[in-house]
Amino acid sequence: MWVSKKSNVSEYSLLENERAKKAHLSPGKVTTVDKLKKLLEAAPSRRSFLAGIGAASAGAVIVGCGSNSVVTTTATPTTTAAPAITDADVLNFALNLEYLEAEFYLRAATGAGIPSQYTGTNPGTVTGGTQVSFTGQPVLQAYANEIAQEELNHVIFLRSALGSAAVDRPTINFTDTFNAVAQVAGIGQTFNPFADPLSFLVGAFVFEDVGVTAYHGGALLLQSKAILGQAVLIHAVEAYHAAMVRTLIAGMAAQSGASQAYLNDCNAIESVRAALGGNVETTLSTSGIVACAPGTSIGYERSTDQVLHIVYATAGGAGVTGGGFFPNGLNGTISVTTS
Repeated sequence: MWVSKKSNVSEYSLLENERAKKAHLSPGKVTTVDKLKKLLEAAPSRRSFLAGIGAASAGAVIVGCGSNSVVTTTATPTTTAAPAITDADVLNFALNLEYLEAEFYLRAATGAGIPSQYTGTNPGTVTGGTQVSFTGQPVLQAYANEIAQEELNHVIFLRSALGSAAVDRPTINFTDTFNAVAQVAGIGQTFNPFADPLSFLVGAFVFEDVGVTAYHGGALLLQSKAILGQAVLIHAVEAYHAAMVRTLIAGMAAQSGASQAYLNDCNAIESVRAALGGNVETTLSTSGIVACAPGTSIGYERSTDQVLHIVYATAGGAGVTGGGFFPNGLNGTISVTTS
């Protein structure tokens, strides 16, 4: 069962334990992920699949979250002309991603999302997300609280930097997208990252490496050195977050007699993530934690287009305007896939 907790945002605080009424919600049903799933199953190995996914998977959409069912859509087969990109466009692209991360962590840590004063005048809705019970897991509780506050701070910072140009929070769907990704990755018919502390870590793993590579790729589009400097500082914090979650997962798996299930789940999800956007991943293990290019130890980057394919849960193809975690698309200029 999903449990949601409502709270008055005016009384919002990461340090407060909010009392709230509990309401039972039914998770959205995911009906088909056939196209991308068949591509995964047809590959002789994940490595060889990831090497060839770019040409093989155009048009495969694993989830559309505008309703409770998954849809399959054929992306426009032509290359979409990219509009002129400004620094404000890049910051708004980052703000969309920060909305996603902040909502995930705040709901896990407190049971409530981003306070309304930081979501814009006409924000989209958020589906899914409840407070995680961290009983007996004080380290993971501390991680959740800290990252929730820092992701909220990023939202506040970017909105302040953009001023009146800041986009509103887009519509976000955690429930259907996590379920669909779980099916494609082969880890179950459903997946609830808010069910328990270890599931929460797997959910965090889905986002953190994407955030790091997105800032790296987006920084290349910035013209202002001052703005670039600030973006690099946020990128550094996102890298710390990713390192924390990768270390926690690997460290728990390294304990004597520990189950490897959650580590394996992360790598299965990582394969799907790599297939959707850029094939820039490092398999997580108890002896290999840092995500970087083999041989050079250089960090990865993703283009805005590759990031869109991941967060839209949509394989290669131009003209995709939404899906996955953002069923109605991102808000702002950088919102449609170009390849």
